[in-house]
Amino acid sequence: MPCHDRYGLPLSTSSDFAAEQYQTGLDLLLSLWPGAAQTLEEAITADPSFALAYAGRARLHAIQAESAEALSRIATAEELVARHGTERERSHVGVLSLAINGKAARALDGALAHADCWPRDILILSLPLGAFGLFAFSGMADHDQARVDLCERHARHFEADDWWFLTYRGWAHGENGNVTLGRELTQRALEVRHNNVNAAHAFAHVLHESGASDEAEAHITDWLPGYDRSGILHGHIAWHGALVALEKGDAERALAIYGEHVAPSASTGVPINVVSDTSSFLWRLQAYDHAAPAGLWDEAASYASNYFRQAGFPFADFHMALIAAATGDFSALESRVAGLTDLVETGSLPAGPVVPAICRAARAFAEEDYAGCARLLEPMASEVVRIGGSGAQREIVEDTLLVSLMRSGEADKARALLDKRLHRRPSTRDMRWRNSLVSG
Repeated sequence: MPCHDRYGLPLSTSSDFAAEQYQTGLDLLLSLWPGAAQTLEEAITADPSFALAYAGRARLHAIQAESAEALSRIATAEELVARHGTERERSHVGVLSLAINGKAARALDGALAHADCWPRDILILSLPLGAFGLFAFSGMADHDQARVDLCERHARHFEADDWWFLTYRGWAHGENGNVTLGRELTQRALEVRHNNVNAAHAFAHVLHESGASDEAEAHITDWLPGYDRSGILHGHIAWHGALVALEKGDAERALAIYGEHVAPSASTGVPINVVSDTSSFLWRLQAYDHAAPAGLWDEAASYASNYFRQAGFPFADFHMALIAAATGDFSALESRVAGLTDLVETGSLPAGPVVPAICRAARAFAEEDYAGCARLLEPMASEVVRIGGSGAQREIVEDTLLVSLMRSGEADKARALLDKRLHRRPSTRDMRWRNSLVSG
């Protein structure tokens, strides 16, 4: 009898054990729970000709920013699947190969076409989804809606309690503004599979978008201790807890969380998470009128200096600009802006001119040119979504604009922006700012 995955898709292996370990490893990978690497390696050992096991391992290497290993494993998968893979498996490996080899636009097209043929092939369906998925980093202004559309197009193929689909469908709706549905789905996903990092993460995001700070704090405090510190998103989920503390004005607790879980010396996250979490936390800390203890920015800059040296990855470019601006490395910042501008002019940066603009704004803010910062950010406000990431991560740009408006005497504009934010979700910090403008 041929082997199948848990969605009934045939697997080109004659080893029941290899198929079982592959499925278990895939579930661990897609929930980001520790143990995926070892389990997929066991599948490979049980059947060294099992192409999809190599492909799954390549995907995990890519998630962990282990580029050389990812390229090696996906090359092996391509060789094997060409010899004895099904049409679905050849397409599966081909799409993953495009993504791992940096051909993002072709990978996105391939993933969408593959999902139309085999919607229950969840490793491929996962590629366009998530904060760092192919949609998010496509430069599209409507990628939040695109994720919703993709999930709804294929929802009929999944059971109501499918933990993987609940997670990503909930994430998509929460990020696109339907926080009620997003909360319902992500909370259910976590109930079905508690050891599901992506669901715990998605639930933290939807609580943020709901303004449910107390619930977010309770969720993170309860769930995080059961997740090993070596986990990829351990530091990032703790980062959410630090943001909750900042929201409440408790800088001391926020810094304690940062030092224990988020700082480069504490986090075991991948570079994009460590760079974005450290820079955005420290920038927020200062924008909210708290001092950053000596050495924290230098530590973040030292870590970041090893990564993202070339302009062209907008989400990283912005966070690298925050670090350069905060540490006074304006030469590095201007070099990055020049590189981004060249890419815009040649049509090679899908996210467009918003990227160099927000990097320039970071310098203006750091130099206390708040009016100049606001002039740069106001016309770009609706385009910031193009850099990818989540709403919570991009909110730092709006915070920078808001603080710049308040500090440059644009009280009416600041009040209008605060009223818009408060209409969307409650915020004790925004209410404090609103009250200060009224009393002022």
